[in-house]
Amino acid sequence: MKAFKLEELEAERAANDGAYLQFLRERNMSAGLYALDAGSSDPQAPHGQDEIYLVVSGRASITVGVETTQVARGSVVYVPAGVAHKFHHITEDLRVMVIFSPPEG
Repeated sequence: MKAFKLEELEAERAANDGAYLQFLRERNMSAGLYALDAGSSDPQAPHGQDEIYLVVSGRASITVGVETTQVARGSVVYVPAGVAHKFHHITEDLRVMVIFSPPEG
């Protein structure tokens, strides 16, 4: 079993000065914590894997392909592999759990 505490993952991510911390990598999936501060822009490009976002905290909009929705704590968004997507209009610091399948390259 592998178990994680969100506050410890956030501290590790911040200590490494990165927006993304991959904390789990297995044969069929990987998981990470993604952080975007209020007012920032999301530099993502489409990924080669399916992914699921679980918003842990914050508020923003996300556009996946041509669809846009608002997200906040508890929102879950599925993004198919290869589809353009970005968080935007980030009004509160955003912390998002990301699951990739298969694992991110």
